[in-house]
Formats: sequence, structure tokens, C-alpha cells
Amino acid sequence: MQLLLELWPPVSFFIVSAITTTFALTGLYLVRKKYPAEVLKENHEVAAIIFNAFGLFYGVMLAFVVFVTWNGYSDATKDLQMEANLADDLFHIAQAFHEPARTVMQKGLHDYVTSVQNDELRRMAQGEIEIHSSTGLMSGLISTFYHLDENSFPNKEIYAEALSRLNNLAEYRRLRIFSGNDTVPGVVWLVLLVGALFTVCFNYLFGMKNIKAQYLITATLTVTMSQILFLIFVLDHPFTGASRISADPLREVLNVMEAK
Repeated sequence: MQLLLELWPPVSFFIVSAITTTFALTGLYLVRKKYPAEVLKENHEVAAIIFNAFGLFYGVMLAFVVFVTWNGYSDATKDLQMEANLADDLFHIAQAFHEPARTVMQKGLHDYVTSVQNDELRRMAQGEIEIHSSTGLMSGLISTFYHLDENSFPNKEIYAEALSRLNNLAEYRRLRIFSGNDTVPGVVWLVLLVGALFTVCFNYLFGMKNIKAQYLITATLTVTMSQILFLIFVLDHPFTGASRISADPLREVLNVMEAK
């Protein structure tokens, strides 16, 4: 599945839809080969009622999971943007420091943003990073700030503001990591996949006289559900693959820092 995330999204969606639809139509073919339409029509009255109720419950749950994962993806995007913005703010606040504190802090911020862009995001894409497995640059940055000579700060207001922004930077870094991959619990995936299987199999209980129309309906339903489920999978991996969150905010901040 990780390989599908790396492909161009339309290609990934096509592969998922093609595989699931092939299995769904094969199952319909085997059922209709064994049971003619006349036999299946006896199920219509009861099966239709159950299918409508089940479809309603499953559709509501599917919509809820899409909503939650989309919010998580949006929050992860915001966390990365805020992290970049705070690093930029601290870089400019450091210009008010006296030397050598100014150069030390600005270099530390530059190294931190570079590390996030080139190392942390890459390891997050591979699912290799946790909150306590960082490069150590954040803890080093905080330690550097605390060990600065108090004479390096023009006034207490500048110190308080810099300290507040630094704490916020550390907070948004933690939020970015927490909002990483695999936020949808496995039990939720189990319910979604089993529900999708039951929904498709319910179509086998109906015997349409026009078998081509039933194939078309089954294929349409399968493609729709497989695309929604794959969409949830993509949103659940905000820092992985072709649809990952853009690192442009970090690159823009680096450009600003290197231009000074």
C-alpha cells in the first residue's frame, strides 16, 4: 500500500479501483452462474429493506471517517505552516540580540529548519520518527537559548517574547509529529473494510434480468467505495507519498534566512 502512495494519485486510484472491481465482478459472475435471476428475485423484498438500512449506517460512518481524516490532514498542514512561521519570527527577533548571541541563535534556527525539511519530513514519510527520536536540534536550540548571557537581550520584553515563540515552536513540532502517519485505528479500518465487503456482496442477492446492468451497478458501487477508502488511507498519511503536505513553507523560510 505504501507503494501506491508514491504513485501519481490518478494512477493509484485506478489501480485500486481496477483490482477491487475485478474481484467484485468475479464474485457476481460466480453467483449468477449458480443461481438464475428467477431464484434471486425471491430475495428482493427482504434484501432491499436490509440493504437500505445497512447502506445508510455504513454511509454515515464512511462520511464521518472522511471528515475526521480530512480535518487531521488540514491540522497537520497548519502545524507545519505554524512551525515554519515561528522559526521565521524567532530568526527576525534574534536580530535584536547582541553579538555573539544573534549569530548563535540564527544559525541554530537555520540548522533546525534545514533538518526538519531534509531529515525529519523524510523520516516521517517512512514512518521512522517519533517525538523522542528527533535529531536533537530542537533540544539543542532550547538549551542554547537558556545559556545565552542575559546581557545579550536589550530588554526583558524581547527575552519574554523570544521565549514564548521558542516554546510555541517546540509545541507545533510535537503536534506535527503527533499528526503523522496511521492516525486511524486498526479496528476502524476493519469495520470499514468488512462493511465495504458486505455492501458489495449484498448486490449478489438481487437478480436483475439485464445482467449487464447489474454488472455496471456493481462496478460503479465498488469503484466509488474503493476510491473513498483509498482517500481515507491517503489522508491518514499526510507526510507520505505524492499527496503529502508540501514543504514549501520551510523552503520559503530558509530562503529568507539565507538572504540575510
